[in-house]
Amino acid sequence: MIPWEPLDTAEIPGGGGTLRLLRRGTEFSIMLGQNELMNSRLSGSEQALADLVCARIAARPEARLLIGGLGMGFTLRAALASLRPDARVIVAELVPAVIAWARGPMAQLHGASLDDSRVVLREADVAALIRQESAACDAILLDVDNGPEGLTRAANDGLYDAAGLHSARAALRPGGILAVWSAGPDRAFSQRLRQAGFAVEETIVRAHAGRGGARHCIWLATRRDGAADAKPGPRREPVPRGRAVRESPRSRR
Repeated sequence: MIPWEPLDTAEIPGGGGTLRLLRRGTEFSIMLGQNELMNSRLSGSEQALADLVCARIAARPEARLLIGGLGMGFTLRAALASLRPDARVIVAELVPAVIAWARGPMAQLHGASLDDSRVVLREADVAALIRQESAACDAILLDVDNGPEGLTRAANDGLYDAAGLHSARAALRPGGILAVWSAGPDRAFSQRLRQAGFAVEETIVRAHAGRGGARHCIWLATRRDGAADAKPGPRREPVPRGRAVRESPRSRR
């Protein structure tokens, strides 16, 4: 078997640890410690994140999407394949090296997506961009960390608590969709979405499109038209990192 070749390392802002980019032939992997966060062979659920959303909003004139997490670009490419020429896609990526890898060793994976006129790539925390929006987005797609129960940055938990969901709802147009990728189901998170003023669908998708193996969870949370603005509850205390990995993390796809 071809051995893995280490290509680069990068620190996650906020003390989230060190990412390692590896290559084996044409396959790429991004590791955090012993956990594989992403693998270029296993892109089914990342593509499904965009496909499920675009099936609902792609026909809207001048659709505006905010994607949290560039990763290996599978969600972005799937969205661009469905959206109209007048759409606008803002991609927030916190780790500068991930952007550099997209234009460097992983350029073939990303294709022409980063140069698409519909795309604006921001080196930023998606939470900050969400707070800057006001009823402006048709969809917000979050593929950040490991889902509602993260592995890397304590600050990521703020995307998924009551206050974070209130900010996301406020950033969406009426009928807009908050789509969230997760390594597995989370009943408490589904309940928080409903309490925040969303109609919630929970979909289980394959990690590898068209094949068996692990499955991941995607929430499609639609802002309820006419619903009163949700009031944020108390913010959850960040969970210290270094805890045990969830039963179904990305690394077990």
